[in-house]
Amino acid sequence: MLADHTIETVHDEDHLALAAACQPGVGLCTIVGIEGSFSRRLGAQLAVLPDGSTVGDLADGCLESQLASDMMQCAQRRVVRYGRGSSRIDFRLPCGGGLDILLDPAPDRGACRAALEALQARRPARLALEGASPLLTRNYLPSLKLVVLGEGPELESVASLCSAMRIDVEAFSTDGLALGQAARNVCYDHWTACLLLFHDHEWELALLEQALASDAFYIGAQGGERARSDRTLALAARGIPEEKIARLTSPIGLLPACKSPRNLALSALSEIVGLYEEMRAAS
Repeated sequence: MLADHTIETVHDEDHLALAAACQPGVGLCTIVGIEGSFSRRLGAQLAVLPDGSTVGDLADGCLESQLASDMMQCAQRRVVRYGRGSSRIDFRLPCGGGLDILLDPAPDRGACRAALEALQARRPARLALEGASPLLTRNYLPSLKLVVLGEGPELESVASLCSAMRIDVEAFSTDGLALGQAARNVCYDHWTACLLLFHDHEWELALLEQALASDAFYIGAQGGERARSDRTLALAARGIPEEKIARLTSPIGLLPACKSPRNLALSALSEIVGLYEEMRAAS
C-alpha cells in the first residue's frame, strides 16, 4: 500500500558531482564546450575521487575512465579538448564530436558547499568556473519535485514511477486529506509540479485553489471534457481569477486517452519532466 506523504529525497544527476566535490581530494570535471552532437548538456559535471572512481554521468564509461586518469596527473585547473580537434590521436569519442572539459583538481570547496546548501534549500545556485574556461559559471536548479494527490492505482503508479526514476515525490491519498480543505504540510515552489488524480472530483477544488495560488510550474488534473468544464466553472465561482484558472492543465500527459494507470503515469510524468528540462536548459 502507498503511504501518505511519502518523500524520497535524492540528489539528481546535476547535483551528485557537486556534492562529491565538497569533499577534500575530489576533482571536478565540467563540460565547457561542445562541438558537434553529444548526449550530455553544456555544464554537465563529473567528480573524480582520490581512488579514481567517479560520481556523476558524462558518457558511456570510456570518457569517464580517461578523465579519471587525466585528473590524477593534473596539478592545476585547465581546459582539455577530447575527441574531434584533440591532439590525442589515441582517444576518440564514439559520437565523433569534440568536447572542451575543465579539469579542476581542487575546486573551491566552500563555493561547492554553498551551492549545494542552496539547492537543498530549494534555491537556484551558481558556481564560478575558473581556469580560462569559456563557460564562466555553472548554473544549477533545484531538483524536480512532484506533489501528487489522488486515489487508487493512478496515484500508486505515478508514485512508483517517480521512485524508479529517482524523482522526489510527495503522495497524498484521500485517507490523508480532508474533503473541502487544502492539503497540510505541502510546499510548492517554482520547481515543483502538482498533479491531481481523482475520480471523485469533489475532492479537487480546495486542493486546486491551494496549488493555483502557489509558484508550482505545472498544475494538472485528470478528467474528461465534462469534468474539465465543471471544474472551470466551480473554480470561477470560488473567485479564482481567469488567468490563474488558465494555469491548469487538463487533459494531462502527452498520450491521448490513456486506458491504464501505468500509461497515464508515464504520459503525465513525461509531460512534467519535459517542461522541467526546458526550464533547466534556459537556466
